[in-house]
Amino acid sequence: MQLPLQLPLQYPLTLSFKIVALAPQLTVRDASGSLIVYVRQKLFKLKEAITVYADEGQTQPLYAINADRILDFSARYNFTAQNGTALGSIKRDGMRSLWKSHYVIDEGNSATPTMSIKEENAWIKVIDGLVGEIPILGMFTGFFFHPAYLVARQDGTVVMRIEKQPSFFEGKFIIEQKAPVNAAEEQSILLSAVMMLLLERDRG
Repeated sequence: MQLPLQLPLQYPLTLSFKIVALAPQLTVRDASGSLIVYVRQKLFKLKEAITVYADEGQTQPLYAINADRILDFSARYNFTAQNGTALGSIKRDGMRSLWKSHYVIDEGNSATPTMSIKEENAWIKVIDGLVGEIPILGMFTGFFFHPAYLVARQDGTVVMRIEKQPSFFEGKFIIEQKAPVNAAEEQSILLSAVMMLLLERDRG
């Protein structure tokens, strides 16, 4: 299968959030600083639908990410190429995600999980949220508290680590490769990381 992206990617990747005209914008760049993907999230949509582009001008669509239901905590977010080919999905893993973020990833048309993304330390987010409510001090939470997420295969092998970086005016994450992955896995992980971090940003 021909993949929209040229893989493998150059790690570490840098994923950044900015808010422009109230709309969240997300970019992913490789180790050389080259743009890999760009997302501008549309506001006030009852059913999430995201187009992933290769450029900030939004002239080169690569993927689509679509929720399978309206505003539901347990929604599955399906990935497709522009030709309609199913590439997999990501879904919150039920009640476990209420305390410690936990997502399952599958590839292609299969609903059988092949990987997972788990929050490394749930207490970091709890402390971040509590301190964030304190006047003035809350402005600095993004600089001192750095949630991290582990991407692992079903056998427990960690293949990627995603960690929030110190930042005042934007959200920034570094994605580091910890073990070899094939092209299909790499594509699924990238799309899953984009969707997961969009959801975690909304979660707080």
